[in-house]
Amino acid sequence: MSMKKVEERNPWAWIPTLYFAEGIPYVLVMSVAVLMYKNLGLSNTDAALYTSWLYLPWLIKPIWSPIVDLLRTKRWWIVVMQFFAGAGLAGVAFTLQAPNSVQWTLAFFWLVAFSSATHDIAADGFYMLALDSYRQSLFVGIRSTFYRVATIVGQGLTLMVAGSLEAYYKDVPKAWHVTMLVVALVFLCIACYHLFILPRPKSDHATASVTGSSILKDFFRTFASFFRKEGVLVAVLFMLLYRLPEALLVKVSPLFLRDPISQGGLGLTTAQIGMATGTVGVIGLTLGGIIGGILTTQGGLKRWLWPMVWSITLPDLVYVYLSICQPENFLLVCSCLFVEQFGYGFGFTAYMLYMLYFSQGESKTAHYALCTAFMAASMMIPGLFSGWLQETVGYVQFFIIVMICCLVTVGVARLVKIDPSFGIKKKAGNE
Repeated sequence: MSMKKVEERNPWAWIPTLYFAEGIPYVLVMSVAVLMYKNLGLSNTDAALYTSWLYLPWLIKPIWSPIVDLLRTKRWWIVVMQFFAGAGLAGVAFTLQAPNSVQWTLAFFWLVAFSSATHDIAADGFYMLALDSYRQSLFVGIRSTFYRVATIVGQGLTLMVAGSLEAYYKDVPKAWHVTMLVVALVFLCIACYHLFILPRPKSDHATASVTGSSILKDFFRTFASFFRKEGVLVAVLFMLLYRLPEALLVKVSPLFLRDPISQGGLGLTTAQIGMATGTVGVIGLTLGGIIGGILTTQGGLKRWLWPMVWSITLPDLVYVYLSICQPENFLLVCSCLFVEQFGYGFGFTAYMLYMLYFSQGESKTAHYALCTAFMAASMMIPGLFSGWLQETVGYVQFFIIVMICCLVTVGVARLVKIDPSFGIKKKAGNE
């Protein structure tokens, strides 16, 4: 009887909240933290450097992902990591007004980042275990949608609340203390909800027959087979360098929006940045990704690669324009960010599909996990010095350098070889 109840658990009861919970910590760590530290008085160099290191758990997560399979259930990992992430966010809230607040909050953000990366592993595995193939296909759009909702809430609503509280309290640490505390409480409520609501699929169990030594051997075997694949050098270069311009922009762009006109920025408030990047920008990003996915099913990745290359590079020109003209029209700024994020969403489709393409064959799941590690490295490494580079040369010159780096994207795109049929929707009856 209990098993029947498990099987009849409505996916609508847990898939939206699960992927909402997956998106919130990532957005807070990767996007919101840099602006929080900027508002707390850190330089652009330090804010970009410190928060870029928070990518590391996503970079190295393939190393410990087998442990998630070996020990306990995916459900257990999901719930425990959500409680850890919620506790970490509470830790950020309670140390924001303490002495050495930067060091303490960074330590708690590390806990959030590690928990979030581990949660990603468990959640994606649980999704496949708890649903049959039909429902996996049926709900793939729902999980993506609620991940985007989490992005809007985390990057948009959170910043708007923090900005409003900054204006109300006239005290930046207190404003962020209240904001992060509210987010932590909401996240802990979601964890409590999942403790009771997540189904218990029969196939979700620890791999008791597998030992730690065999996991280690399998990892090194998979690692070696990845680097024996044909064209691996070109593939790694593509994964590391295709997003170089965006990797430089992602940490500096919110700092540019926040810095006053006298320092070369646009002088937006925290709330305005939340509206511009967390709502308008995310909508553009989502639409670009959806259209990119639809078009590649018609013509294939090879056909759409170059339109996507130009799409992910040329819209970066809006930052050159914004830094030179420094417009005060908020609607114009939002329009520029929409264009840039739409282009990025459309162009990023090629990157994601190429990782799937290169991962095909034996051990494709493990090989894809290694691809995601290179993806994390591609964002972390440029981010480490992006703030320093901007403070050294200024905003206008920095964004011109970003445009020059677009040539690197074009260069690595010229090197890749893709099967023309990959990504095309197959006709009924075809294998």
